[in-house]
Amino acid sequence: MGEFVEESLDNAKKELRRADHLFFVSLKYTRTVDVLKSLVARLINTFQFGCASLLQKAQDEHLVEEVPDLPRVVITKLTQLYPDEEMKNFLNFYLLLRKIDRAEFERAREFRRHVTMTAFVDDKKIELTIDIAFDYYTKTKEFLMYVDKIIQGKTEDEE
Repeated sequence: MGEFVEESLDNAKKELRRADHLFFVSLKYTRTVDVLKSLVARLINTFQFGCASLLQKAQDEHLVEEVPDLPRVVITKLTQLYPDEEMKNFLNFYLLLRKIDRAEFERAREFRRHVTMTAFVDDKKIELTIDIAFDYYTKTKEFLMYVDKIIQGKTEDEE
């Protein structure tokens, strides 16, 4: 495994730990939309580093010439390299997180258990609550395990 692959994977794991802290500590005591937004940003960073490690592995194996910077190009390359349904679902989720992060939003019930961030994405309202944020965190964690499995070269039979 190349140095850059390992470094990107390590960065992804660090971002996930930061997201973990935001969710289990900061959000528990603060319960604001700002913490929810920060959590989404950390999840996006985790995806970016995870995708970068996959592309760097592909570059080391001479499957791609260079690792692209633009998220849309990254997603296209990864879809070509890993055409399975699981990767497609993870990349669609990554796109959703990016849209939520950039969207206009409203705040509701701050400082309470049911703090809600309502983002307006593609003419739809997406509500982000603590429970939904936990689902997003869990899905991002699953993505990182998936990436780690690919990087380590493990197949379904080896588990």
